[in-house]
Amino acid sequence: MAHEAVIEGRLTGNRLAVAAAGRWTVDHAGELERKIEALVARHRGAAAGVDIDMAKVERLDTFGAWLLERLVRGFSGTGKEARVVGLPDHYRGLVEEAHAVNRRALPPVRNGALTTALAIVGRRVSDVGRDFVLIMQMLGQVTAIGLKSLVRPWSFRFTSLVHHLDRVGWRAVPIILLITLLIGAIIAQQGIFHFRRFGAEVYVVDMLGILMLREVGVLMVAIMVAGRSGSAYTAELGSMKMREEIDALRTMGFDPVEVLIMPRLGALMLAMPMLAFIGAMAALYGGGLVCWVYGGISPDVFLARLKEAISLDDFVVGIVKAPFMALMIGVVASVQGLEVKGSTESLGLKTTDSVVKSIFLVIVLDGLFAMFFAAIGM
Repeated sequence: MAHEAVIEGRLTGNRLAVAAAGRWTVDHAGELERKIEALVARHRGAAAGVDIDMAKVERLDTFGAWLLERLVRGFSGTGKEARVVGLPDHYRGLVEEAHAVNRRALPPVRNGALTTALAIVGRRVSDVGRDFVLIMQMLGQVTAIGLKSLVRPWSFRFTSLVHHLDRVGWRAVPIILLITLLIGAIIAQQGIFHFRRFGAEVYVVDMLGILMLREVGVLMVAIMVAGRSGSAYTAELGSMKMREEIDALRTMGFDPVEVLIMPRLGALMLAMPMLAFIGAMAALYGGGLVCWVYGGISPDVFLARLKEAISLDDFVVGIVKAPFMALMIGVVASVQGLEVKGSTESLGLKTTDSVVKSIFLVIVLDGLFAMFFAAIGM
């Protein structure tokens, strides 16, 4: 009996005398909890005050202190006076700690439409700021490693560069050819359809040449590269992060940015101008084919008009944008890959974020380049 947890209540007048004894420890927590609930339910309305005598308690641990506090709050919450008497001094600190926890009621949460909207906006702004900082950090690391590679070229992983160049460059050519050829054909068909009203079908060649070489060609290629290669980079790095391979590289003294990210960025920046050129040529070919079949513009007239409409500047403007867009795609994909946590759900979310953010930043970058080249007269 001495090792059991005991609690008994006796009503004397308008006060309840509660006697506790035995061991109030984790081993008897379940039994004590049931007894306390029954005691509070039975005497809550009858007693004006409660005296809890803890003098005969042999042992008291954290569970016991919490149960004692639960007993006190069970009566004091209804307006009754609850006093603890006879508590040994060496348990007083533990009981006071339990008594001090969670004393304040939580403020009511107001989930109005305006509050919810402002909270969402605040979180989005915070996420944008965090993404900006991470991208700047990655650009700084890439720049530092790039400068080191210029001083010590033998430290750069050229074998990995060639491998990734084959994946993001050569193997991407078929899909780039197909999509850009169709885009050029669609733009030419729509242009002929609308210009025909004014008898100006031949000006479709001007529109097609300038659009494909300066803007739409490189932009469409960048969007396809972000969806194809950027998502692949994020998935690869995220999988490595989940399997702790990146941590293993750091443990062995290797820099993951130098080993994993630099070859991928280098391959992407080399492949992007070539893919942009191939895409522009395919779009012009598709547009010329539609002009010949649908618009009655022969290939000789198409080429002659194209030579008059475009200049070397149009070609340079499109090609100059390509490596910068590739750098942005690679950096965003790498940052999102390294942000993957330990679940496949996180991998899927970060891969989606990588594609969406890359496309958004590529379009923003294209707009900035358009303003820049317009300002310098190109």
